[in-house]
Amino acid sequence: MMSIEILLALTAVIVAGLVWAVWGRRRSTPSQSPSDSTASGAPSVPEATEPTLQPTSFFDALSKSRSGWAKSLKGLFQGGLDDEVREDLEALLLSADVGVDTTDWVLDTLTERAKAEGVSDADGLLSLLKSILAELLAPTEKAFDLSNHTPYVILMVGVNGVGKTTTIGKLAHRFKAEGRSVLLAAGDTFRAAAVEQLKAWGARHDVPVIAQDTGADSASVLYDACESARARGIDVVLADTAGRLQNKANLMSELEKIGRVLGKLNMGAPHEVLLVLDAATGQNAVSQAREFAKAIAPTGLVLTKLDGTAKGGIVFALAREFELPIRFVGLGEKAEDLQPFDRHAFVDALFAEGGGD
Repeated sequence: MMSIEILLALTAVIVAGLVWAVWGRRRSTPSQSPSDSTASGAPSVPEATEPTLQPTSFFDALSKSRSGWAKSLKGLFQGGLDDEVREDLEALLLSADVGVDTTDWVLDTLTERAKAEGVSDADGLLSLLKSILAELLAPTEKAFDLSNHTPYVILMVGVNGVGKTTTIGKLAHRFKAEGRSVLLAAGDTFRAAAVEQLKAWGARHDVPVIAQDTGADSASVLYDACESARARGIDVVLADTAGRLQNKANLMSELEKIGRVLGKLNMGAPHEVLLVLDAATGQNAVSQAREFAKAIAPTGLVLTKLDGTAKGGIVFALAREFELPIRFVGLGEKAEDLQPFDRHAFVDALFAEGGGD
């Protein structure tokens, strides 16, 4: 009988031979290139790319506004539309920062149309109120066409702390994703941190930034940026400005100067003046818009931080008084959360049940 030692030795020899054969075969077989892999039908390995993030929905972003709005509206019209219901609705609209004038208009319009259309049941009145508010926002959805001018110069204005520079960075991300070339102009020469922040956004999205030293003439920086963009064939210029407070006459005068200097370029710049407002400031946003209109008339609005406030009704006050398009709204922290304003999605989110805090 064969001994244990001999069996173990033979087994070791056989295993070693198999390993040597497999290793030699793998050495003799050429490695496949990605193109060969694709041609043979095998799946190719995609290059690592930055994941596409899903934007926050209007429904999710407006949970704080809806928590006080939708819950209070539910059952409000059970007794029709009498004086007591009007008072309750007035209190609700004011608490949401719709504003006194706009609230009065909404109540009068609701009363008149309910009477004219014979609407008296709870569901009908709720639907009518929703329709009136959606119609009120109609001027906010004017078309935003960047193809009329090259470069298309967008001047960003607004007070300190509203998220203006961050909005510029997010817009740069959006326009690049649409296939447009972008240039940033660091016109906020009042704060060194603002210039560095804009440069950081430019580096993040591979977008050139025109900047000068702190204290430089803001109008001169923006002039140079527009000239550079025209020479390079850039599609969009996003121009930052200092966060100027309404009560600082010198800063408002500088804003007027920027408008005059850009006007000398004979290119119609700025083609858009976007006033950035913090939705959480409520009626202060209305007063800011009034003051800025005295220096350089905004052509559109950007509302930031809608996700962090229960004062979403400020949208209605701004729409009724200024009738300006709301170009974008901030619904979260991600770059993708700066989204075009959709009045129907906004109103639907306010009236939807569930999701409130």
